[in-house]
Amino acid sequence: MRSVIRPSLLALVSVLASSARAQEEGGAGAVFTMSDDPTANTVLAFSRAADGSLAPAGTFATGGAGSGGGEGVLGSQGSVTLSRDGRFLLVVNAGSDEVSSFRVEGAHLTLAGTAPSGGLLPVSVAEQGGVVYVLNAGGAGNVSGFRLGEAGDLTPLAGSTRPLSSATSGPAEVAFDPSGRSLAVTEKAARAISLYAVDDEGRASAPSALPSSGATPFGFGFTARDFLVVSEAGGGPSGTSAVSSYDVDRATGELISGSVPDFQRAACWLVVTRDGHQALVANAASGDVSSYAIDRKGRLALVAGAAGQLPPGGKPLDLALARGDRLLYVLDAGNHGVVAFRRSGDGALVPLGTRATGLPANAVGIAAR
Repeated sequence: MRSVIRPSLLALVSVLASSARAQEEGGAGAVFTMSDDPTANTVLAFSRAADGSLAPAGTFATGGAGSGGGEGVLGSQGSVTLSRDGRFLLVVNAGSDEVSSFRVEGAHLTLAGTAPSGGLLPVSVAEQGGVVYVLNAGGAGNVSGFRLGEAGDLTPLAGSTRPLSSATSGPAEVAFDPSGRSLAVTEKAARAISLYAVDDEGRASAPSALPSSGATPFGFGFTARDFLVVSEAGGGPSGTSAVSSYDVDRATGELISGSVPDFQRAACWLVVTRDGHQALVANAASGDVSSYAIDRKGRLALVAGAAGQLPPGGKPLDLALARGDRLLYVLDAGNHGVVAFRRSGDGALVPLGTRATGLPANAVGIAAR
């Protein structure tokens, strides 16, 4: 199945994304995470050198409050997200039920606005073509849409709030497919993936629940061919981790590869490379990152269960690619830092021997450019 793509929107997004990629691949960039502080939530910024090394670049107030519990409360991927063109950073404030937007200049942030999230306990946020959706996990849970202005301001999108598949679904992530015509939400407790068709105005349809191949679907990424690749924290043998893939067309989907195990523990966070050939998965309970190959039909094959190993005591909670997917950054909750890997031509992960340290104990979410 294939999505119908809006040509004008896709062309604009492609131009902006190409410009951002050219700047990113040229050398320096930035990495962002957040404190989730319950009094005053902040974004912690790091400047990234061409060799992948990081240096502190400041702390920026979101204007809202965090949950105070980090990943133990949010249980999500995408709490800190860059817009597709790299111009804006979006951050959830789970303690004050708000979402904040920043203008991005290198590693410097300027707060553009903070708005109510459209629900309770926002845990994940996504953007595509100037449309933003926030995933709210509190109460019965929902997704709610916004327009992202040229200055980074957020305006609620009337008539866009939609429920999840059930009132007890345990949502983990919201994200668009590359065309912006499909919106997906993983639901850990419901063991499902809610799919929404998105119209030309950015409004999502009612959800359609696609059964997850395995237990605890969590993080995910789309390939350019609209293959959806999903981590399963408990989808493998004896409760080990797994990854599955689906062919998605707007609000429908079909299973391609079902629960391919990595034989690790608690695979929760997942990224897909831009070329769509590799998925990388952070295993929180194993202290490592797994690698999967994706073929042209969306089929998965495990390359290495422990392709990248964190330092002793490491606990990977999230991950992000940067510099044209040459670099991988992993949020390490065990050592309160960010660990860097170089992704080689064959997709292997090579530790850079450099990392940022001294993060707050509840730091959560990561975005990189």
